[in-house]
Amino acid sequence: MNTHADTMNDGGGHVMHKDPEGAKTGMWLFLFTEILLFGGLFIIYAIYRGMYTEGFHHAAGELNILLGVTNTVVLLTSSLTMVLGVSALQRRKRGLAQLYLAATLLLAGTFLLIKFFEWGAKRSHGIFPGMEHLHDLPPGEGVFFNLYFMMTGLHGIHVIIGMIVMTVVYNRIQSGSITHENQGILEYSGLYWHLVDLIWIFLLPLFYLTA
Repeated sequence: MNTHADTMNDGGGHVMHKDPEGAKTGMWLFLFTEILLFGGLFIIYAIYRGMYTEGFHHAAGELNILLGVTNTVVLLTSSLTMVLGVSALQRRKRGLAQLYLAATLLLAGTFLLIKFFEWGAKRSHGIFPGMEHLHDLPPGEGVFFNLYFMMTGLHGIHVIIGMIVMTVVYNRIQSGSITHENQGILEYSGLYWHLVDLIWIFLLPLFYLTA
């Protein structure tokens, strides 16, 4: 008999089993695979950085440090609102939890909006994957920008996924299917979001502070 698993009836005569410990373990394993993914990309970056030190230095000087730092502040603030949202639900303040979750979504959207304009500025200068000008850059600079768009783009996809998950969680809190008694999904969403923020904290010095 599994002492860690709870049972409940779904209202239709079916018995449903809940295993919070198993869900938590699965979530940590998923986060570990994400760390491996970006860890591999960081290693690739380090290899090319050693090969093209000067090129990376010059290319990083073309990025907008202010926008990079601003986005860092935005994501760090979103982590705070996520924590406050989880805490509010644990204290049975559903409306406050939704408010903090909505704030987290707004901050995530702000991050993507800033990144959109930043990518757009680079594209207008012919610096974008697949564009001919990118291949005409000095040795190393083209590699830098390819890695930049690949890694920040992948991170952006993770931000979008996080926003989708948070929207689902928000609606489920609204409907009452997520409460203070079963806020596990909200907590796991928070763990994912903190990882997304952590990855960006590593991306900031690699690209924006290399110059």
